[in-house]
Amino acid sequence: MKWFLIALGALAALAAAAYGGLIWMITKAPPPLENGPVISLSQGEIQTGLDRDNADIIQVNGIPFAAPPVGDLRWRAPQPALNWEGVRDGKLFGAECMQSRSGSGEFLNDLLNGMGLNAVQRHLATIALQSGPPPEESEDCLFLNVRTANAGGSDLQPVMVWIHGGSHQTGAGSQSIYQANQLVENGVVLVTVNYRLGPFGYIAHPALSADDPRGVSGNYGLLDQVAALTWIKDNIAAFGGDPENVTIFGESAGAQSVTEIMSTPLSEGLFHKAILQSGASTYNANGLTTAIEGRMSMHDAGLEFFDGIAAADASAADLRAIPAEDIVAHIANKQHLGGYALPTVDGVVIPRLMGEAIRDGGIHNVPILAGYNADEATLFYPSMQVPTVLAPEFPDALEDRLALLREIYGDGDAEALIDLYGLDDPKSFQKAEMDMLGDDLFGVHMRFLARANWLSGMPTYLYHFTRVSPSKTQTIGAFHAAEIFFVFGSHSPLAGLTEADETLTAAMGKYWTNFAKTGNPNGDSLPEWPLYEPMSDEWMTFNPSIEAKTGVRADKLDIMERQLFSRIEAAVPQITPPVEEPVLALGGEEVAADSLQP
Repeated sequence: MKWFLIALGALAALAAAAYGGLIWMITKAPPPLENGPVISLSQGEIQTGLDRDNADIIQVNGIPFAAPPVGDLRWRAPQPALNWEGVRDGKLFGAECMQSRSGSGEFLNDLLNGMGLNAVQRHLATIALQSGPPPEESEDCLFLNVRTANAGGSDLQPVMVWIHGGSHQTGAGSQSIYQANQLVENGVVLVTVNYRLGPFGYIAHPALSADDPRGVSGNYGLLDQVAALTWIKDNIAAFGGDPENVTIFGESAGAQSVTEIMSTPLSEGLFHKAILQSGASTYNANGLTTAIEGRMSMHDAGLEFFDGIAAADASAADLRAIPAEDIVAHIANKQHLGGYALPTVDGVVIPRLMGEAIRDGGIHNVPILAGYNADEATLFYPSMQVPTVLAPEFPDALEDRLALLREIYGDGDAEALIDLYGLDDPKSFQKAEMDMLGDDLFGVHMRFLARANWLSGMPTYLYHFTRVSPSKTQTIGAFHAAEIFFVFGSHSPLAGLTEADETLTAAMGKYWTNFAKTGNPNGDSLPEWPLYEPMSDEWMTFNPSIEAKTGVRADKLDIMERQLFSRIEAAVPQITPPVEEPVLALGGEEVAADSLQP
């Protein structure tokens, strides 16, 4: 017995040492990148780094694509990037843009809980997330990062430009989930970008509009994205990228940003294809000086946001003098204004209600690949507690919730939705509402965009991502953003992938890069992905088996699409300025809006 206890103690000590070693491996800082070649840009020379996992790939990080938007340049359109002397270090990421990080810990905890990780996996994941120092953030944040295996190559490769999500309020292009090699190893040049966020990126205010040569304010984050694309057009060949074959892609707010880029006349000729993962600004009805019923104009929202940190008659100079940290801290006092820190229809940068422009072919139509996930709302429903965003809140009693749904959709469509989702079951109505909310937030908008793009004559491909974690204890299904890990090949070692998951990861990376190369995702012996046509309504489903399916949630999306059409039709006269091409006074001369560049 004594020897058994000694042996057991020795095994326990070895296990503890192994676990401690695993924690050390997870939390230790990665070694610095080894130097790669020095690349000459129009701004100066930059030192590249060799990727740690594939020395054939170089990373060039923290490249300024615009002047720092600080001081008098805060809340202005981005200005040209500055030159530098000597060789700039391109091995380190630049600062993230200013953002509120309150609530992120709770969100990550919900995510870890819902994924069904075991106790050891959760502990290791928590340690990994909490071990590093907080990211550097600054108003000086307009940086992009490039991964390429083709610098100096004789044949230029397609370029994929990633626009990160985060509700237009949080995130950065440098986040680790986007820093992986699968896409680059498939033969593209990958660019990830920062853009101004929250009030720094999207606040509008009468004083800022009066101080702007366009006569408008807001949309700074969108203008940053356009400036990044302009920089890419002028410089990407130095990294082996083809400026005439650029695909913009993003997820959530990043996908919404793609539709915003497609909607602005300022992006003409800067991109050639688009991939949208769970997001489209089909019904962003923010108007600069106009508003739909129950909403404020963006000017009024800006006045309300600054209440408490600036006088009501504050000038643009007064607003720009407010310390950035005070603005971030003030976000918590104005959480009800989160829906106004978004792009706005101003008649110049975004000329028309985007749903109207998409519907009527009034955007830059290009080949698109788009889709959404089966369980989009699992991470949102606990805080929102509504089946649709068409009402800000729902009453508690089930019969009252159903009554409000009938008021929104009309008796016939409401009864159909109640039946299709099972919304009247007292035992499961919350799960049913969660399913409906995902389709309401994402599904209807992705299909609406696909149908409009098909009408424009452009190749269009739709997908539905339905793969769920193999853990028997997972509760969030194919959650919002789950597909990102598969597209980038950036899975955590704790993810517990099956062989089928690994096959799916490789396939999705191929589909995405095939599309970036040619506008067609097919090839490489992959299962055939059919072109989308409304009559056949075929989607490619990833589960992790890959197959085309007809009529994904069609009955539900049909009802929601009718409502979406009605809302767009009603909002157009309230939001879209009546003048088709605004003419602004600029330095005493009249200048057509489409001649103004960021």
